Amino acid sequence: MTDASATAARRPGEHALTALGLGAPALDPADASPHSFPGGGRWRTEIPSCEGPEALAVVLKESSRLDVPIHRISQGSGVWMLTDAEITEMVEATGERDIELCLFTGPRGTWDIGGSTRTDSRGGGLRARGHDAVAGCVEDAVRATELGVKCLLVADEGVLWTLHRARVQGILPADTTLKVSALIGPVNPAAYAVYEHLGADSVNVPSDLTLDHLTEIRRASGAPMDMYIEAPDDLGGYVRMYEVAELIRRGAPLYLKFGLSKAPGIYPYGHHLRELTLATAKERVRRGRLALDLLARHGADGDMAPLGSRLPGELRRFETSS
Repeated sequence: MTDASATAARRPGEHALTALGLGAPALDPADASPHSFPGGGRWRTEIPSCEGPEALAVVLKESSRLDVPIHRISQGSGVWMLTDAEITEMVEATGERDIELCLFTGPRGTWDIGGSTRTDSRGGGLRARGHDAVAGCVEDAVRATELGVKCLLVADEGVLWTLHRARVQGILPADTTLKVSALIGPVNPAAYAVYEHLGADSVNVPSDLTLDHLTEIRRASGAPMDMYIEAPDDLGGYVRMYEVAELIRRGAPLYLKFGLSKAPGIYPYGHHLRELTLATAKERVRRGRLALDLLARHGADGDMAPLGSRLPGELRRFETSS
């Protein structure tokens, strides 16, 4: 890690506040993450909630218009909510731009017949309930990868470990990446390290983690981190644009996820939600432009990973049985 990565070029309001005698304490280089993506760079970008080919086309068009670089595009409704033709169209469109496409796997507890997720405790949340739910996730994973999808989104520790073992044994392609959903994301360094060992290639942490939490995690694991810079309302609705430079400094290697607060949920997507889905897809790209503009104004927009890069580098795993 270089000295340049340990301190931002300029912090928000720094010059004016210093002139008024209100300058912030100096940044501590010891807080900075020592990690980066393989091939260089400390941050990548992701546009989430891209629910099908039509929304994808909107995202790609808007990203070109606003010059928003994209490393990954993810979908939340699930593989089983898309036809083979729709998946193939999305694979081809992202492939042309060298963007990683990530699709969600299988049944999840919030949509099946289990009533506990509707209680105040939320029960098991999105996790896969029972053998059949795990089987559905595996079915989705095999189908998606056979159609050319290279990244799978999971919301259950058992599904993550199962898909990692399938990858090790060649049931899934070796270069398949596994991404942990924000809805089961870890909130402490010990849990984060466990997800890495279970096979996660990137881990979505809740957007309410503090900067110190990110530093703690980085002292335990170098696995890529995903974080909503603006979180959907069902994940808290947090808007952390002014912290982007410090989030990168503390949390690298970091995927900057451009979500959207104050917008209705769209999972599971269908044509009845078309206009809302296309409008929010377009606005997510604009939110990305706003965040990147902030980075540029503060002189902290360097160290972006090369476009087209997607692999996580060497990570630590639990031993798998033969």
